[in-house]
Amino acid sequence: MTQEAIRLYGLKRCSTCVKAVRWLEAHGIPYEFTDYRDDPVAPELLQAWAQQVGGWEKLVNRASMTWRNLPADRKEPATVHEWQALAAEFPTLIKRPVMVRPDGAIDLGFSEKKYIEILG
Repeated sequence: MTQEAIRLYGLKRCSTCVKAVRWLEAHGIPYEFTDYRDDPVAPELLQAWAQQVGGWEKLVNRASMTWRNLPADRKEPATVHEWQALAAEFPTLIKRPVMVRPDGAIDLGFSEKKYIEILG
């Protein structure tokens, strides 16, 4: 039986993404990696992720240096379109990695404990 691949979205030079990729490889779990600087995520998909994880506030890393360096008026997006524009302009704002399981479930970030619970 062939295991369906996990989709992993992030940045190829992100240390957390590298750890997630290494963990998947060490455990023989097939995956496809998308660097969202090289291949931007469609606004509709970002919106779907935001809805699934409980809102843009959870999808966007508001502790990141990128967020902290934004002008104050950009830190209060009022609409979905403003959130999407921020994510398109600054892909490093999206928490990473974003793991999309074959069943469509979304998981943000990486910890070995979490991946073991999710993927076995």
